Amino acid sequence: MNLSNLDWTIIGLYFLFTLAVGIAVSRKAGNSTQEFFLSGRNMPWWLLGVSMVATTFSADTPNLVTGLVRDNGVAGNWGWWCLLFSGMLTVFVYAKLWRRSEVMTDIEFYELRYSGKAAAFLRGFRALYLGLIFNVLVTGAVSLAAIKFGEIILGMPGWQTLLIAGGVTLAYSAIGGLKAVIVTDFVQFFLAMIGSIWACIYLVNMDEVGGLSKLLSNPNVAEKMDLIPDLSNPNVWVPVLLVPLAVQWWASYYPGAEPGGGGYIAQRMFSAKSEKGAVSATLLYNLAHYALRPWPWILIALASIVVFPELSDIEEAFPALSADKLGHDVAYPAMLSYLPSGLMGLVAASLIAAFMSTMSTQLNLGASYLVNDFYQRFIKPEASEKELVSAARWFTVLSMILGIGLGLLLTDATQAFNLLLLLGAGTGLIYILRWFWWRINAMTEIVAMVSSLVIAGYLTFVHDSTGLAPLEDWQKTVAGAILTTIVWVAATYLTPPTSDEKLIEFYQKIKPGGPGWGLVKEKAKNRGISIDEGQGQQLPLELLCFLIGTFTVYAALFGTGYWIYGETTAALIATGVTVVGILFLFRSWGKLKTE
Repeated sequence: MNLSNLDWTIIGLYFLFTLAVGIAVSRKAGNSTQEFFLSGRNMPWWLLGVSMVATTFSADTPNLVTGLVRDNGVAGNWGWWCLLFSGMLTVFVYAKLWRRSEVMTDIEFYELRYSGKAAAFLRGFRALYLGLIFNVLVTGAVSLAAIKFGEIILGMPGWQTLLIAGGVTLAYSAIGGLKAVIVTDFVQFFLAMIGSIWACIYLVNMDEVGGLSKLLSNPNVAEKMDLIPDLSNPNVWVPVLLVPLAVQWWASYYPGAEPGGGGYIAQRMFSAKSEKGAVSATLLYNLAHYALRPWPWILIALASIVVFPELSDIEEAFPALSADKLGHDVAYPAMLSYLPSGLMGLVAASLIAAFMSTMSTQLNLGASYLVNDFYQRFIKPEASEKELVSAARWFTVLSMILGIGLGLLLTDATQAFNLLLLLGAGTGLIYILRWFWWRINAMTEIVAMVSSLVIAGYLTFVHDSTGLAPLEDWQKTVAGAILTTIVWVAATYLTPPTSDEKLIEFYQKIKPGGPGWGLVKEKAKNRGISIDEGQGQQLPLELLCFLIGTFTVYAALFGTGYWIYGETTAALIATGVTVVGILFLFRSWGKLKTE
């Protein structure tokens, strides 16, 4: 389809705005790495929270949701809804600990927590792995969505879409640093929400769909509406519900929902003015990401089942679409092609904004790893701040080139999502326990990283060609998590522990609490070292708030769905649970002390 002049004007104005923001903050961003990567640790919590939400909404997110709904119904979203558990655990347990650490990146944490050459090796290895391999995989998945969007909506070849949108993103993120990313994220979030809600209203009510009541009564749609999968069929509910809730949320390292916090979520927490600001920002993120945002995408996905029942219908409607890019996830941009002029420009700008917000964050985060945890730590420790900022900008360019290149090779958003989950399967439990169990050491993480890569590589590229029975994606995730966990637990007991000096120093600074530090506190006492446990004793309350907070957000998510479905009784119950949960959290908020 061809966009009108009005549509292109809206898109062009958005590009100009982002460039203006980058230029406006570029001078201060170039002063130091603290400014370039953490905005001087002086950002307000509400701006950080919105930035987290905007970053997690990438151009591939609605495509992913659409693919899940078309394949497994609304319940298919448990593949990412389950990650709320790790998100809320970060809110009430880990956010203040991360901010208290005062490191620049979550990788610098390794030499705060562990000792010796193994800790240094882990920091360098992890910097290259996350800064290059993992970061490029994420940016590649986001680039894939931009390619599909460009081919269907903009009528451009994939490389051309990436060249334009990627070029603007590279410009403001390279010159403006994290502050430019966060400020543009704020506008991108509201633009994306307005675009998705307005598009949903229009598409559900167009003649081909017939309105909400006709949509929900359509036989093909009705079988896809359940929020909980069919519990009588283990072939459905085991991979769709059980595996995500029992394994996936704690076992896998996924951007935006890392067990124990990490990645760009940790970067935003480091940028907060205080521990309280870090906790508040992370809570806002989880509320908005899981309870506020999904339903417009879900309804458009359900409407796509009416308009494009089969993949062949999409292929027929968009003959110019590359054959290797055809999948159920492409139904989302296919539906957007029905939008009128003006609204099309707004939605197009919102999806370009989603692409740019995620790409800019990943570029800045990847550069922070490569500069702070590899270049400065191992290559040139004496580098000046000016040299480090210059290196950050060059690494930003490199990450963009590699990410775009991978995006041109990938074919499906779900494919990329499953590969991300598999690559980190089994490592997540370490990131949860390392704060509360002294015995985990640097070799634990090194062995887990290596074994996870080897096992993921085998399950992805070798297993099915050996003559053994092929494994489903969920079976690969479970197998990877179990095998990797067995390996790293064994490595923990077979390798020397972190030095007592480092453990005592870590506990004194972080004050994590819990029973896993008893031996360390006893050793400190025997050495005559005073231990201030600080806020560590409120861990039980934090865990209770984590559970209540999780069920509150799920109740809000389900309640919204039941109101849309017209199921009044269920909607009232879910809304009541939401209100009770909010009241409990509000009363408990003052008891959750921070420093």
